[in-house]
Amino acid sequence: MSKLRLLFVKEAQASYISHLDLLRTFQRAFPRTELEIRHSQGFHPHPIISIVLPLPVGQSSNCELLDFEVTQTTDGSGIAEKLNTGMPNGLRVLDCYEAKRPVRELALLRADLELDYDNGVPEGAAEQLTELLGREELIIQKRTKRKEMADVDIAPMIHSVTLTAEDHMIKGTVVVQAQNPGLNPQLLERAIANYLPELTPDFVRVRRRELLDADGKIFR
Repeated sequence: MSKLRLLFVKEAQASYISHLDLLRTFQRAFPRTELEIRHSQGFHPHPIISIVLPLPVGQSSNCELLDFEVTQTTDGSGIAEKLNTGMPNGLRVLDCYEAKRPVRELALLRADLELDYDNGVPEGAAEQLTELLGREELIIQKRTKRKEMADVDIAPMIHSVTLTAEDHMIKGTVVVQAQNPGLNPQLLERAIANYLPELTPDFVRVRRRELLDADGKIFR
């Protein structure tokens, strides 16, 4: 028996595939690998497959991870190539390897952030937003695990922010907490709307670039 991990890209049309549909997509693709996926025990066995940090619908990523178990002993060589023969547009497996690091060591994520302004970027906006997102307290309304809305201070979850203004867009890189609790970079827009409503962007794009451990090293 082997526990394996996939590293894959999710972008373009595939960014709108929901979490459950993404799992089903991989389940349908696994027979191409000629591996036997290990199933849970009990009256309703299901394949042991999990996405390490599910990506919100509409966001893109270069670093998605999926863990699964197979009954055979393998190091994952050649699996990525077999899976890619039938993947939908926007999904591409980059690698398959043994899952040696526990998911609990995943601490941070680095993402590209694009803030679009239809009428042009307001003067000084990048500097004002950098100052805002560096404050010691940022309260927003965020949905809890109980599906209720509550006031949450997201400032401790923001580790770094770098922003640069262009004609109609502010581009940047953010590093935020990934879990326990995690922060969806999209929610930074909510902080902007609360504190600097005149700088609220017309559209926000997020693309994950890397998953990191607590030391800032790439998590695989």
